[in-house]
Formats: sequence, C-alpha cells, structure tokens
Amino acid sequence: MTEKFYHIEEDFSRLELNLKAAGENYRYFRSLLEPRTKLLVLVKANAYGHGAVEFAAMMQRAGADYLAVAYPVEGLELRRGGISLPILVLTAGTDFFPEIIQTRMEPSIPNLYTLQKLVEVLREQGVKDYPIHIKLDTGMHRLGFMSEELPELVKYLQQTPEVKVKGVFSHLCVAEDPEQDSFTLQQAELFTRNAGFLADGIGYQPMRHLLNSAGIERFPQFQFDMVRLGIGIYGISALPEKRLAPVASLKCKILQIKKLGPGETVGYGRYGSASEGTVIATIPVGYADGIDRHLGRGAASFSVNGHRAPTIGNICMDMCMLDVTGIPAAVGDTVTIFGEDPTVSELALILGTIPYEILVSVPRRIHRLVIR
Repeated sequence: MTEKFYHIEEDFSRLELNLKAAGENYRYFRSLLEPRTKLLVLVKANAYGHGAVEFAAMMQRAGADYLAVAYPVEGLELRRGGISLPILVLTAGTDFFPEIIQTRMEPSIPNLYTLQKLVEVLREQGVKDYPIHIKLDTGMHRLGFMSEELPELVKYLQQTPEVKVKGVFSHLCVAEDPEQDSFTLQQAELFTRNAGFLADGIGYQPMRHLLNSAGIERFPQFQFDMVRLGIGIYGISALPEKRLAPVASLKCKILQIKKLGPGETVGYGRYGSASEGTVIATIPVGYADGIDRHLGRGAASFSVNGHRAPTIGNICMDMCMLDVTGIPAAVGDTVTIFGEDPTVSELALILGTIPYEILVSVPRRIHRLVIR
C-alpha cells in the first residue's frame, strides 16, 4: 500500500519512505537500550531530507518518546502537522520564545544570555516551571556551558522559578571513530561530572542525554536516561559490519530516449560524447534536486531495470542524461538514484562527502511517498 501525501496522479520524481525499513531500524536501536531509556529521534533539516511531518508521524506511531529539531520554525511545522510528541529545539535562539511556549516545545539553553531572555518572556506571561534542556560543552566547542560557567548558571536557576530543567545534555563529536575513543570517553566523563554538579546545585535530577546514533551502537554504557537517534534511523550505521535498511529511495521516470550517432555530443558544454549506437535516457532530476554536478560525466551510475546506467554529460538543473546502451529501457521506466542500489553511501564516497549531505540536499519539490 502506498500512502500519497500529495494529490498527484503520476510523480515525475519521488522520495519513497519505506515504513517497514524505518520500523526495522527503530527496533534495532531500541534493542541496544535498556527498557527504561527514552529514545529521541532527530527530524531536523526536513527529517534529514526525508520529509519532516511524514517522518515524524512515522516515528510517533513507532513509539518514539521525543523528537528534536534544529530551529523553532521546524518544530512549528510539526505542530501544524498534528505531531504531539515532546519536541526539543536544539537551536532555539531568542526570537521565537512566545511561539515555543505557546506550542509547548522545549528549548535547548546553551548560555546564560539565552536563558535570561527566555525568563523575561516567561515572566511577562506569568509562566512557571517551563521545561528547558541545558546544553553542556564537553569538547565539541560549538554550543553549551563550559565547566567554569556552571556555578553562575546554578545560582541563577536556584532563584528562577519560571524554568525547570527537564534535561541536561551534550554532544559527542567522534563517537563513530575508534581511533578517538579516548576523547569520547573523556567527553562522557566530563558530562557525568558536570551533569552531576548541576543536579546537586538545583536539588533534583534532570533527564540526561549524551549519545548520538554512533554512540548508541558503540557506547551503550553511557545511555543515561535518553539517547538521540539521528542518521541511524534513516539507515546509516557507525559499524562497518552492520547494514541498516535505507529508508529513503530517490526515484524518477525516464522522460525520453534517443539514439545518437558517432561524434554527437550530450548536454551543456558538450562533455558527453556518443559512439556508434549510443542510446541515452533523459530523467527529470538535476542539481536542483540534490543530484550533485560532480556525479555527472560518468562519475556515478543509477539503476534502470536492474542494470547500472552511467551518467553522460553534465548534470543540468532539472534533468540529467544516462547512457542506457544495451540496457532494456523505455519511456516511463523507473530509475533509482539511490536506495538499495546504488546506496546513498556509495554516492557519498564518489563525492568525498557524508551521506547526511546527500540526504538533506533532496529539496521539498521532490514528493515524499510513504510506502507501507
């Protein structure tokens, strides 16, 4: 059964979201945790390109305890889409506190300035015990309270009934790299110590969360009260021997097929060159759809009826061409850009990047379809 989220009879291109694969990945990560440990799923950046509301709804049905977004506007989109799970806003800023409060989202607080701005709004509204998450910097040095800043934070919290520390967390920066495990262990030790200092100072124990996807797989001893599952839920494992099910498959249909003669050229700049009997297929995805231009000129190949067809010529903004010589192909046939074959990791390797970048590059104009 295919559940369409757009009222379109035929999609030129689509990102298929496999509900079964998402469920398998969820159960795998859940199996690595103690029953008491809560599981938060990250759906920032349009759910890593998968479609925020669609994927959040899948995770809400799967039993996730929390969701997290990067920015308030992402959380507001989820609330408008009917998502009722608790939402952690990782980069809350200071401009959207009224909307955050109105929709009962929980902001991350990385410094005293942000906390003071939130408290100003809470006092104006007469709100008490509003849930917040304190971000600790344990070595990534991006956002969060440093160790030496905690005494001032504790003192402020002791006299501020407007907020209640729901959670305290930090972020691991090399949990996937065995060669840097000593640094990860150092981060975990500092987090344990500083989270304990905070809890002692405010007189109660907030929920602690440290592990990301790689941390869940490699350092389950630090799962504390909750973990944050990001790229793993979408099908990318930190363990070389573990192959997770890809949730997203980017597919499209062949628009046109042409047979070219020797010496004829293909695409902008004439970088594609035909030989005797060359057959090309044009498909309706280009660099505006997340197909990086460096995948052109034969650098990558996509799947057509079980066969790999290399790109030919430059990737255009809205289209690209494939060399389907010797491949059974017809107008309307489906082409898989990434999914089971090729995988997003394979394309990332070609580009010298990470799967995250490819997934989040798939724009909203590509229709998301949930496959049950």
